[in-house]
This record gives sequence, C-alpha cells and structure tokens, in this order.
Amino acid sequence: MAEKDARTAGPSPVDRVVEAADAAGLALVRFLYVDHGGVVRGKATSRPRLAERLATGIGLTVAMQAMSMLDELQPVEGLGPVGEVRLVPDPDTLVILPYAPGAGGMVADLVRLDGQPWEACPRAFLKQAIAELAGTGLALVAAFEPEFTLGRRVPDPGGGPDRLVPVDESLCFSSTGFAAAHDYAVDLVRALEAQGLTVEQYYPELGHGQQELSIRHAPALRAADNQVWYRETARGVALRHGLWASFAPKPIPDQAGNGTHIHASLWTLDRHGAASRNALHDPGDPNGLSDTAYHWIGGILAHLPALVALTCGSVNSYRRLVPRSWSSAFTCWGRDNREAAVRVPSRMWGLDEASTNLELKCSDATGNPYLALGALIHAGLDGVRNQLDPGQPTDVDPATMSDPARRRRGIRRLPDSLGAALDALERDELLMEALGPVRRSAYLAVKRSEVASFGARDAAFECFHHFTKF
Repeated sequence: MAEKDARTAGPSPVDRVVEAADAAGLALVRFLYVDHGGVVRGKATSRPRLAERLATGIGLTVAMQAMSMLDELQPVEGLGPVGEVRLVPDPDTLVILPYAPGAGGMVADLVRLDGQPWEACPRAFLKQAIAELAGTGLALVAAFEPEFTLGRRVPDPGGGPDRLVPVDESLCFSSTGFAAAHDYAVDLVRALEAQGLTVEQYYPELGHGQQELSIRHAPALRAADNQVWYRETARGVALRHGLWASFAPKPIPDQAGNGTHIHASLWTLDRHGAASRNALHDPGDPNGLSDTAYHWIGGILAHLPALVALTCGSVNSYRRLVPRSWSSAFTCWGRDNREAAVRVPSRMWGLDEASTNLELKCSDATGNPYLALGALIHAGLDGVRNQLDPGQPTDVDPATMSDPARRRRGIRRLPDSLGAALDALERDELLMEALGPVRRSAYLAVKRSEVASFGARDAAFECFHHFTKF
C-alpha cells in the first residue's frame, strides 16, 4: 500500500518546479529576498543545477543582513565575514519572469545551516506573526497598494547625480495620463497577470508620471510575496521600455509622494484552518465594524510611532509623511478620511462583509513587506488582546485641529524623520521583543547608518539613491 501511495501522490514540489523550468526553457532561476534596507536582492542558479539547489539552497554570507541600501556594511555582532546561511526558495512561489526572457524566480527564506529559520530572516518573522495570529483563531488577508513614478533617468545638467524626469505632466486621473503611459501600463498588466497576480484598478495619479495599479488581496504571506513580484515586474517592464519605475516615497522632491498603503482584513478560522467569516465586520454597528476591528485599530494606533520605522523604512519616507499631503501624519483613524493613518474604506455595494477592511496609509515601498506586515499583526493583536480603545473617528483633516484639540483626542504627530521613528521603535517593548535580538540589532544598525549617511549629503544625493534602489 505504501508503494502505491507513493506512486499516486503526484510530483513533488521540487519536481514541479524543475518541470516548469524545463517547459519554459529557463536558463536562470533567481532566489530573491528582501534585506533590512528594503532592497530586493538574491542569487540565481542555472537550470541544470536547479533540483540540487532547491534541496541545498544557495550560500549567502550572514553579513548581507547588516548591509545598508548604500552597500555599507554595519558592525553588527555575528553578522560579519564569518558565517553563512542558505537562500532556500519556496517552490510555491515560482514565477516565469515575462520581463526577463529565459529567467524565472522564487522568493527565498534565509535558513541556518542546521535547517532552522534564521533569526534575521524577514520572511520567517512574518510566518511567526501569522502563526501567533492563527493561535487566536484569526488570519490576515492583505494587499499592498503601491504608487510609483514612471520616468527616464537623465544626467543632471549641473553635473550632480542623475535625475528622474517623469514621462508626463498630466493631471490626476486624466485621460492624457492614460495615453502617455498606455503601452507601458498594458505590458505591466499582462506581465503581472502572467505571474498569477490579478489586477484590480489602474490610473494616473496626482504627481507627474505617477502611476497607481493595485492587485488583488491574498493571505498575508502571499501578499508580501506579491509585493516583491510587483516591484520587480514594474521595474523590469519599465527597463524594457527604456524607462525607469521608481517606488521611492519622494523621488522628485516637489511632486506628490509614492505611498504603498496596506489594506487588511481579519478572518476567523474554521476547524479546518480555512477563513470563514470577516472578523472586522458587524452589520449592526454604525460604522459596520466589530469590537475586534475597533481593538485592532486601537493596537495599530498605540504602536504606530514605532511601526512607521518599519512601514516607512527610509530617510526619503519622511519627505512624504507630512501633514496635508494625504499621507497620514497623525495617529488617528477615520471613515474615508485620507488624512487619517487608519482609514475605514466605504464598503462595496452588495459585498459588505467581503469588502470590510482597514487601510494603513503611512506605509511605502521602502519598508520590507515581511517586516511591515509582521509588525502590523503584532500591533493589531496587542490591541485585540488588551481591548485597546481607538477613540472616536476623526472626520476632518487632523492638521486643521488645534494642538489642544488633538491632545484631548489623543492624536499625536507621527515621527518626522527616520531617526525619530527608530527612537520610537526602540522604546516600543512589544515590537522590539517581537523582532528579537538579532533582527532588531541589525535593523537598527542598518537604518541608523542610513540616517547618518544621508544626513551628511544633500537632497539630490538622497533622491538619486532612493529612486535608483526602490
């Protein structure tokens, strides 16, 4: 019977990946991860060695998780020239890359030589948060909603760093914006869909050359993986068009910033571990929200000053995160209030339960998506466990309120720099404990170094390095 079961079980995950790579005629398969600087990095194996590398992984120096976005290695104990981990790909994440003919890719975990998750692996951090949430009978479903600037990289006339020149100067949602980016947008949609990502909406946004294209939600781990493929695809398609797609929060200082809002909903798990009911929804509540939803919001707001160190993870982020810029610079929530940090979006007609979700607006693509979602889970779960009260909804722009009025409502200004956000993170016992000693030491060292490096240079240097890295 055992032999028969083995024969009828079907191909293993490794066999499926190798067969798909063979069928697509791949020459290289990339094993990708996101580092503490928020940069997507990786290594690739040849197709003939793919089966072996799926089993053994590819070696990676431990020092890479102490590397900043400027490739400046930071002195973090245990993350130097001695020691190695393995890039072990998740076979379920294989995609054939439409913008890189002959190449495929998988998202990889960072694994210790004894086969256990490495304490500095961001993907493992999210997996652990998901497991902790599942222990309470809940699962997170999420989607990242990115904005990016489409343009051309051109030399600076004054001899400074290259600049990003947008493809158009169209108005927000204008038909001329659709026309200017049409060929690129269609190719991007087709490339995303070829990788199994369902496109929801697309439109030209407020900034010159600014694009917004959203994809469908997914369980938390898949949502973070999707954000990796989205960034890679948008940039890869742009390069084949002779363009540059930048997710930097402020690639052009005088233009609207690029956010990557996080939409999330909570679902109760049935006895089989499947999502069964939206735990945020209560049709009897005036806002359509359950007690769980209010407590979840309360947890996010309580930890938000620290949380933004992970969701808005760059020096450049804080050029965007300012009042009256629709980026949500205060700790408040509101119904369809786009100046509130947590927005409760209007529900879709006829889909009240399915469409009930919460949007975190103070988030951008320089944040590592695994750290951002994992920390969001820990913050929200703290609110549920301790029944934290988010206060009354804010139905005006909080910047228009007086300081005393904001104080009475418990509304605080978010950190105005990455350095201040890191200070808040270090004071947040819950998030520091969740990150663990290795991860938090490395993250803080990397980000403190970026604060120092960019603080010593001008805005042109900052914008160049952000628009070329993100």
